[in-house]
Amino acid sequence: MNFSKLLIVAFSFLTSILSAQFHEIGVFLGGSNYIGDVGNTRYINPNNLAYGFLYKWNLNTRYTFRASVNTTNLKGTDLRTNDLNRFRRQYQFENNIKELVVGIEVNFVDFDLLSVRRQFSPYIFVGLGYFQYELFYFSEDNSTIPQVISYGNRGDIILPFTVGVKSNITKKMTLGFEIGARYTLTDNIDGSNPINEFSDIEELKFGNLGNNDWYIFTGLTISFTFGKLPCYCK
Repeated sequence: MNFSKLLIVAFSFLTSILSAQFHEIGVFLGGSNYIGDVGNTRYINPNNLAYGFLYKWNLNTRYTFRASVNTTNLKGTDLRTNDLNRFRRQYQFENNIKELVVGIEVNFVDFDLLSVRRQFSPYIFVGLGYFQYELFYFSEDNSTIPQVISYGNRGDIILPFTVGVKSNITKKMTLGFEIGARYTLTDNIDGSNPINEFSDIEELKFGNLGNNDWYIFTGLTISFTFGKLPCYCK
């Protein structure tokens, strides 16, 4: 499904329930990094701007339905790595990522958005997502530096997992810090395993073809509460 059409469907669903539920709308702002066959191998290394929008439907003080739309420009370069083999290879790339993620956020302790007292809670988020990325491969023909050759775009499934902490700054505003990992069902964010008409050209493939790529979001969330106040009955 085209990513823009998917966003329209998601927006239509959200607007149909916003008027009747206690919810939060906010933003994510932070950094991203990619983990794969090109560049640095550190798991948490935010070096690219990442941002997005999020919506939360609070079911009770522990469980929240959450949906988010995020984007970032992932980068990888063999010129900034401790792996000597990668450094000699000199591959580098950029890949624009757009994602839609939905799932459940679970607070470790009760987090009552109706309370005026200061609260603090660690949380985890698990769910399912869809992301769109650019397709390319590396060509070393007649060049000392490998060239990136683009050949379209593709969408794939991602499995997100996030850990974070949050606190209510005011009765209407919540601030959080989180680290979210995305396990992708592709090994081609970095162009290491070309598909379609290039899938049978072994010379274009490199790295560990048995491991799929990851990318990480690290940053802050700021959300504001709206809507009808629910009764958190026990």
